[in-house]
Amino acid sequence: MPVDHYENFPVASLLVPARLRRPIEAIYHFARSADDIADEGDAAPAIRLAGLATYRAELDRIAGGEPAATPLFQTLAGAIREYALPLQPFHDLLDAFAQDVVKKRYADYPELLDYCRRSANPVGRLVLHLFERTEPEHLEQSDCICTALQLINFWQDIAIDWRKDRVYIPQSDLPRFQVSEADIAAGRCTPAWTALMAFEIDRTEALMRRGLPLVHALPGRLGWEIRLTVQGGLRILERIRGVRGDIFRHRPTLGPRDWLVAAGRSLRM
Repeated sequence: MPVDHYENFPVASLLVPARLRRPIEAIYHFARSADDIADEGDAAPAIRLAGLATYRAELDRIAGGEPAATPLFQTLAGAIREYALPLQPFHDLLDAFAQDVVKKRYADYPELLDYCRRSANPVGRLVLHLFERTEPEHLEQSDCICTALQLINFWQDIAIDWRKDRVYIPQSDLPRFQVSEADIAAGRCTPAWTALMAFEIDRTEALMRRGLPLVHALPGRLGWEIRLTVQGGLRILERIRGVRGDIFRHRPTLGPRDWLVAAGRSLRM
């Protein structure tokens, strides 16, 4: 399931074949460090965007067959060459991180999904490339799982994102449930808020379940890695539902017992 630092991206666990841990770690470190540029510290937006531009330039160097300038990109370039990884997913991640610097609200659900298409889905697609499982139905299932994980992170971190002046709940959903941003600011868990969160949870869970067939298509340990990831995400949704959406006072995290539950459910998938 998600790591503490950047909750969408998988880390190469012991369930992943040893030969693929290094390229998966290279992908993760690229994404994590680029996200840090966009989101950590107190740098001005122009500086953040300039930092992301240097990452784009490094990708262009790789595309042109030029040597990478930093250890991070040297390792990444090796993985890209060895496994013939496409460069577009890396560019998509940078586009999403740059968008996070300047865009703080999303008009509707399709607009939010377009952000997830670039901020979360590329990692799943790159992992499928490593395993040479890039059939269209598998890519689509991976997208469903990755987008669902991204949305789960959003619902989990509504209060944290508010302090960064970010609201990922689609703006069109707020009036539909008679909820305002003032309710988020005040941490008000009203019946209207509970209904809104239930709606988002239901929609996210349905999306996750659309991706479930992927776990049966992936080989060996990767299939088990994805099973555990999916069940961990569903467990977070269950925890949010259990506190009636009150993530202001009960930010859900997974402890040892939750992972035991997730592992048991993984065996029955």
